[in-house]
Amino acid sequence: MSGGAAAAAPVSALDEIVRASRELGGDPAYVLHGGGNTSVKTVETDVTGASVDVVWVKGSGWDLGTIEAAGFAPLRRARLLELAALPALTDTAMVNELRQASLSATAPTASIEAILHAVIPRRVVLHSHSDAIVALTETGHGPSRVREVLGEGVAVLEYVKPGFDLARAVARIPEVVSGQVDALVLMNHGLFTFDDDSARALARHHELVRRAAASFGPAHGADLLGTAAAAAAATAAPDPTPAASAPPSPSTADAPIPTPTHHTAEAPRGSAVELAEVRAALSAAAGRPMIVAQSEAARGAAFARRPDVAEASSRGTITPEHLIRTKRAPLVGRDVEAYADRYRAYVEQHRDRAGAELELLDPAPRVVLDPELGLLTAGRSVKDARIAEELYLHTIAVVEAADSVGRYGSLDEDLSFDIEYWELEQARIRSAGSAPLLQGEVALVTGAASGIGRAIAETLLASGAAVVGVDLSPGVVDAFGGAAWAGVQGDAGDPAVLAAAVDAAARRFGGIDVVVAAAGVFAPPTPVQNVSTAAWERSLHVNTSAVLECLRATHPFLALAPRGGRFVLVSSKNVPAPGPGAAAYSASKAAAAQLARVAALEWATDGIRVNLVQPDAVFDTGIWTPELLAERAASYGLTVEQYKTRNLLGLEVTSRDVAQTVLAVVSPALRATTGTVLTVDGGNDRVL
Repeated sequence: MSGGAAAAAPVSALDEIVRASRELGGDPAYVLHGGGNTSVKTVETDVTGASVDVVWVKGSGWDLGTIEAAGFAPLRRARLLELAALPALTDTAMVNELRQASLSATAPTASIEAILHAVIPRRVVLHSHSDAIVALTETGHGPSRVREVLGEGVAVLEYVKPGFDLARAVARIPEVVSGQVDALVLMNHGLFTFDDDSARALARHHELVRRAAASFGPAHGADLLGTAAAAAAATAAPDPTPAASAPPSPSTADAPIPTPTHHTAEAPRGSAVELAEVRAALSAAAGRPMIVAQSEAARGAAFARRPDVAEASSRGTITPEHLIRTKRAPLVGRDVEAYADRYRAYVEQHRDRAGAELELLDPAPRVVLDPELGLLTAGRSVKDARIAEELYLHTIAVVEAADSVGRYGSLDEDLSFDIEYWELEQARIRSAGSAPLLQGEVALVTGAASGIGRAIAETLLASGAAVVGVDLSPGVVDAFGGAAWAGVQGDAGDPAVLAAAVDAAARRFGGIDVVVAAAGVFAPPTPVQNVSTAAWERSLHVNTSAVLECLRATHPFLALAPRGGRFVLVSSKNVPAPGPGAAAYSASKAAAAQLARVAALEWATDGIRVNLVQPDAVFDTGIWTPELLAERAASYGLTVEQYKTRNLLGLEVTSRDVAQTVLAVVSPALRATTGTVLTVDGGNDRVL
């Protein structure tokens, strides 16, 4: 490599492996959430002018579906082959060696399968955890059935722990290292295909997946196939079959695979409060607030209602990687405490296998199967819970397919423990940074589409919370992107709208921890004698009655919040210091403030804190048009800038300032504060 710069493979080689990786990783029936790995071999020139055989291997943490050239690590193949010849190598030492073998100090840490990729002589290597292949290996019929279905040109290896042990085992398969086969199936794990051309390696991958799926017949094959293999099967062109492979059998590869049908089983049921109760118990077991999502998939609900669900779900995850996300088995029913006791006993039984000091994972389930609530999945974040859901829906498809031709069986408890308490995973846990302030918590914010309410919702989302926003504006639905946001359009004072909001919070996220009543209206300035009944009643409805409705709707959920419920009312300076012309606004806001104070008195025994945030002169909201600002400033004989900063500190108070104060109020730092008022006004001499 010249000038000490990082090695650069020919653009065509990296482009080739990026394209192949994205096709493979973009299909969830092949790869889920960071699984799978790929590589391409090239020859580079180092700084001395010497030629170096390089294996560009997918970097750890990169997703195959979206990977870029920067996601591959350039490793010296000769060094990896030396490592493969060692009699033993710890995982920590292996990762260290992989980093040292890299030609670039800025490249990502290579996949733990890097040595395996080096051992395989073909130029391109593709690895997936195809549902169809995994199901075929887990029917209970063993490697002989795999060979029968997939034909010649395929080596089959009994399960070996991923990493160095697996690479060393593959290095001892003569037909792989000599190039006699172009595919390798790992029992309970997945599929490797390899070729000197990425298109042929991909075609071979699809071909073998189609054969595996077809072996389960039309009823289950469609669920396992994957979009890429299905698309290839739909074309009339024959499969490209490498010389080492037998021609496709009419009974397998050419069998028609129908498009998956929609499942019409009854949707999951159960009340929103029941979901919050499950979340409360699960969070207590985990020792932290957890997100719990109720799956809308009919397949999950149907599986949860199976009379034999306890036995059917007890036989392990479909691949080792799922253990980190879902644990080995789900909770059947709602007895979280009993599940946690069983989990702790499982760890104690196998603790000696860890070989080092063990960092106990929390004992809370990540998957719950309940005949009434359906499929529930849990995680520290919304993303984690959704990943667990997707993994388990694929698990159901594999279990049902394998049971249709045999009996599904995966890794036993010993091997499962080895992965769950893997040396590398334990190191990752110990080195993890601090979690976001509100990770695992759920907030409901009214008036969330604009102004102060929107700023509060944005701040809570950025602090790790899942947020349900309510607003009369249709814009609330798409106010923010991402799975942690749910917008509900409607009147925040309408009990039906609030019922929909709390239902969304419970079913999508598990419950409610924080409520911020930020919706409000300010009637046009009018002397008391001229206040219309309509303006008065609207002010009372939005500013007072809506707060009461919000308190009533959310109390059962706040009482179940893992760290104690928190209710925050966005109040107003007009409560202690009303201004002329604001009778409807001032009176309605004062009534709401009294309501919140009474709630603080009554709800303290439920562990719920109720506080008020009192802003003043916040001008970056929809209420304050440029024209109105200019008019009000002129009435005081001030410029607009002077008017905005007419407080003791001379600051312009923004919606973000209010949002940051709300965040402080709901944070653990103020866990002993309730019934108080925090002003956000830069200092107001009328109030002081």
